[in-house]
Amino acid sequence: MNIKQRTIKSPVSVSGSGLHTGEKVTMTFNPAPENHGYKFRRIDVEGMPVIDADVDNVTDTSRGTTISQNGASVSTIEHVLAALVGLEIDNVLIDMDGPETPIMDGSSIQFVDAITKAGLVEQEEDREYYHIPYNIHYEEPDRKVEMVAMPLDDYRFTCMVDYNSQVLGSQHASISTISEFEKEIASCRTFCFLHELEMLLQHDLIKGGDLNNAIVVVDKKVDEEELAHLAKLFNRKDIKVAPQGILNNVELRHQNEPARHKLLDMIGDLALVGVPLRGHIMAARPGHAANIAFAKKIKNLIKKERSRKHFKVYDPNMQPVYDTVQIMNILPHRQPMLMIDKILELTKSHVVGLKNVTINEDIFRGHFPGTPLFPGVLQIEAMAQTGGILVLNTVPDPENYITLFLKIENARFKDKVVPGDTLIFHCNLLAPIRRGIAQMKGIGMVGNRVVVEAELMAQIVKKQKPEEV
Repeated sequence: MNIKQRTIKSPVSVSGSGLHTGEKVTMTFNPAPENHGYKFRRIDVEGMPVIDADVDNVTDTSRGTTISQNGASVSTIEHVLAALVGLEIDNVLIDMDGPETPIMDGSSIQFVDAITKAGLVEQEEDREYYHIPYNIHYEEPDRKVEMVAMPLDDYRFTCMVDYNSQVLGSQHASISTISEFEKEIASCRTFCFLHELEMLLQHDLIKGGDLNNAIVVVDKKVDEEELAHLAKLFNRKDIKVAPQGILNNVELRHQNEPARHKLLDMIGDLALVGVPLRGHIMAARPGHAANIAFAKKIKNLIKKERSRKHFKVYDPNMQPVYDTVQIMNILPHRQPMLMIDKILELTKSHVVGLKNVTINEDIFRGHFPGTPLFPGVLQIEAMAQTGGILVLNTVPDPENYITLFLKIENARFKDKVVPGDTLIFHCNLLAPIRRGIAQMKGIGMVGNRVVVEAELMAQIVKKQKPEEV
């Protein structure tokens, strides 16, 4: 059974202070369309830049996970993303009026509660999982970090922490399926050791920290004078060391709450892979840096596999969606500038076009006649025309519109194209078409070789009638 993508029914906001900056921030979760994914929008910054929740955008993991894009950053995002993954939400736009998500109680539960209150809605598009194909390993021997992702038709986590501490000791936590997140993991709070807390305070960090939003593990002997100093810093009457070896500011919600919180962090950080995963993730002594390195390893594998999917071999004689005559009824181009002979596949989000390169084309009389090559600029033009079919397919009367290309980025020519080659172009939408503007990723192939690729932006414009000119 195909599982549909989900978003939230209506916007919902939470407010609080950032753990490290101490700045007050309001964060609003907004519904988003299919295939949107998770994105943050800094509404307090000019132009309201959007930051994709993508592992390639991670810029810092020292005290939480920070992502940056388009001149803006958002930090400490892992608890928010864990809530979204745990509720199996696919698409949401998160508005923020500050640089750091609110720490709340140090867990994900208040985000979960707010989102659940807003409600969830099923969307039309199917959710596309990435199934871990084989064991994927990551290690940091010097820190004794080990992580592995194993094939499984579910999303399961197992986590072990060991800080060589008599108080904390070794702890394990696990969930057998992601649906257990809300009950077993979401409420587990961040933790730190007393010596780390003192260091952070000395360096004027954790400005938004409070003894209500963290478990403080007492890993050293501490006298009454030091406890009194901490009580004053956090505006408390007194602070004691509880029998469990933690400050008495909070009671543990689970005996292994620190391990459960590390599992929570892992779920949030691995959300930055960008697609929902199917597999069993096991980790020993994970942290943000290791989580992100592991996420990058998984994403790189996904990239390689997706590029291989373009190696599908098409029969040039297959029944096309559009033949040349039908293409001319849609595109305004004519010979010698009509570059597409057939459309082989067409959906709402992708198109496949075919171009036969023959020696009879006029360009070869002047373009390296002794060693004829099909020019790269015309490869891009053919790719653009293929994408134009995709864009024009969104209107009921495509013959009354044209596509104007606004931008070409990251164009790469990887191999030569010569007479006799059959070029197959794949164009996929990078985002839903909005206000007639489409962003596409295009790849051109000869056989199983990628010969050209580029990112294109186009706008659909209505043709002017002669009397309007």
